[in-house]
Amino acid sequence: MHLLKKFLKEWVIPFGLEVLILLFLLRYVFFLVMVPTGSMKPTIEEGSCLFATHLYLPEKTVKRGDILVFWSDELEEKLIKRVVGLPGEHIVLDEEGNLFVNGEYFAEEYVRFPSNQSGEWQVPEGKYLFMGDNRDASFDARYWEQPYISGDEISGKAWFALWPPGCFGPLH
Repeated sequence: MHLLKKFLKEWVIPFGLEVLILLFLLRYVFFLVMVPTGSMKPTIEEGSCLFATHLYLPEKTVKRGDILVFWSDELEEKLIKRVVGLPGEHIVLDEEGNLFVNGEYFAEEYVRFPSNQSGEWQVPEGKYLFMGDNRDASFDARYWEQPYISGDEISGKAWFALWPPGCFGPLH
């Protein structure tokens, strides 16, 4: 009986607590996400596994340029794209791939493959506009019937690439 109590106290209870803590963290703090396409190249390679944190107050924490994980009702799938438009902003993407926010040019150093697909959007309050870094091969807000994503549909912010090994590191 003494060995059983010792085993429970030293192994079962600590292991059980570790599992509970890990489950809590996975449910409420962070999660892993797989990237199925090359729409975010060269920032994120196709097939990458990313570390992301849950996002609960997008209106206070989302910044232009963030790489976010969100649900698209139109496409009925989870996507990973970069925020280019915040609530209330007027966004213009010209034929050369230049982004203008409320009439001011915004440099996007992360876009390596621009597209001549232009557009103009007035982002509604509570909504966000997303595009891929690989504009030439990204099916994003420029093509969607419903180009705006509600803050309620944003599940997290991608911070770090875990896989493949050659891409291991922080996302910018």
